Amino acid sequence: MSMEKENNAHYFYVLWCKDNTFYAGYTTNLMRRLAEHNSGQGAKYTKPHAKRPVQMVHHERFNTRSAAMRAEAAFKKLTRAQKIKYLKAYGIHSPEGTLHWRKKRGT
Repeated sequence: MSMEKENNAHYFYVLWCKDNTFYAGYTTNLMRRLAEHNSGQGAKYTKPHAKRPVQMVHHERFNTRSAAMRAEAAFKKLTRAQKIKYLKAYGIHSPEGTLHWRKKRGT
């Protein structure tokens, strides 16, 4: 997955958190944003140490901010099972390389 910054590129991305949860977001620079999340500066959700480190498991490029943010909002509305199905449709499996995503801890 190339994470170089492209001019006028807008991205919707999905992170896999250490506690087995997903985080979806928007950025114009994937590498910078991933570093921010892993340093605890990215978002309130990924700030706790229990969430980090995070891995970027998916991203999609859009020509406009609004299109990328619509994709982010749509992903956030999905159930966990639907999110996993969405990612698998793109050929993405769990970061561990297994065929099944682990259940969220405590569930």
